[in-house]
Amino acid sequence: MLPLKNNFNAISKEIIQASTRKVTLLAVSKTRTTQKIQEAFSLGIKHFGENRVQEAEKKHPHLPSEAEIHLIGHLQSNKIKKAIKIFDVIETIDSTSLAEKINKQAKKINKKQRIYCQVNIGSDPKKTGFKVNDIYAEINKIVKLKNISLDGIMTILPQNLSLKESQQLYLKTAQIKKKISLKYKLKLDLSMGMSADYILAIQCGATIVRIGTKLFGER
Repeated sequence: MLPLKNNFNAISKEIIQASTRKVTLLAVSKTRTTQKIQEAFSLGIKHFGENRVQEAEKKHPHLPSEAEIHLIGHLQSNKIKKAIKIFDVIETIDSTSLAEKINKQAKKINKKQRIYCQVNIGSDPKKTGFKVNDIYAEINKIVKLKNISLDGIMTILPQNLSLKESQQLYLKTAQIKKKISLKYKLKLDLSMGMSADYILAIQCGATIVRIGTKLFGER
């Protein structure tokens, strides 16, 4: 547990130094064992991110009931039924049709599913997410869904950007989140930043950072 504890303490210190507001560490636990997740939980980490529904389904019965599980990988329509039974938050809503399908299934089990809308802020063809020009019109439809709770905005940057380019895109995402928050009077999270750039993301407004390698070590 010592390396994990040391990593957690170092990351926590950096987060506190980077911002005076509350920032949540989302431990990216994909491919990690349930024992490793339980170790992290015992240190005080309460939020975990999984990429695949199938992997999370196997782990779910063995995780602490108080842990909050986020889906941070792309959600296929045929996995929605399982996903809404496992995940507290689905961070990767990239279309209104996906939100509508989740709403329909959530209604069947009397659940209000928490979601984040993913914005493809860098117009990266390798990434999913709403286009910047489309997100406001689509959010207007999503907030009307009764069994959906819009709780945040999420983004993943393109690879190989300069520091300045990353900063510009993170600030642009923060502005989108602010505009949506004000329009709909919602307190939204802003999920952005990973092991390599979470300090920059926090400085640009992130309230959730998704950290895997720097916390757990190399896979």
